[in-house]
Amino acid sequence: MTEKIRVAVLGAQGRMGQNVVAAVNSASDMELVAQLDAQDDIPAALAKTDIDVGVDFTVPAVTEGNVKALTARGIHAVVGTTGWDESSLSRVEESVRGTNVGVLIAPNFSLSAVLAMSFARQAAAWFESAEVIELHHPNKVDAPSGTAVHTAQLIAQAREEADLPQQPDATTSALDGARGAEVDGVPVHSVRLRGLVAHEEILFGGPGEQLTIRTDSFDRVSFMPGVLAAVRKISGHPGLTVGLDQLLELGE
Repeated sequence: MTEKIRVAVLGAQGRMGQNVVAAVNSASDMELVAQLDAQDDIPAALAKTDIDVGVDFTVPAVTEGNVKALTARGIHAVVGTTGWDESSLSRVEESVRGTNVGVLIAPNFSLSAVLAMSFARQAAAWFESAEVIELHHPNKVDAPSGTAVHTAQLIAQAREEADLPQQPDATTSALDGARGAEVDGVPVHSVRLRGLVAHEEILFGGPGEQLTIRTDSFDRVSFMPGVLAAVRKISGHPGLTVGLDQLLELGE
């Protein structure tokens, strides 16, 4: 019998954490060995338990410390908490460089969202214009979403590799925010509306045509297949990986 993957969930009492706990408990190849939250001494708890993978859905203020606590004990980390910037990513990358420990930081675990980002990267080189609209519930604290930022970055990278010029836009007068935020030259717009969960539209335009890629998550359970896939694959990807698409071999 194949040995089960021993999983710890950090942020287990949160909305995403509760779904991860249920998903791990339902997975025949995994064993939930720890449920940790803000009131717990996480480094001490990790030292007491034999853990293969830690899944972090906490808050930006503590997630980097949690990841370092996991990796310091040789535990792989799968992270869905947002709020990472280049400096924090660099610190994590440096801490696991040259080790066999893998860290995945993913802006989105929805398989439809991951595929949408991959499709967007493929399409970006072929259209003059590209914009991203993300739509979420009004309790979301960050705007734009990490998924939208990552999508825009992928589009910008593909446009740069294709040597495309700056997007056409004759706007000379606009109210603040009317053209959205700009991520590497790609406009990103955020909608916060009661009744929404997590949605994204990626719009591409060329002469006489438009391509729309849309992904909709209606329930947080939609993220669980991606989380479980990451837990299963992370041990084979030492170092820092950003984006679930890399683990699913959708990066190119």
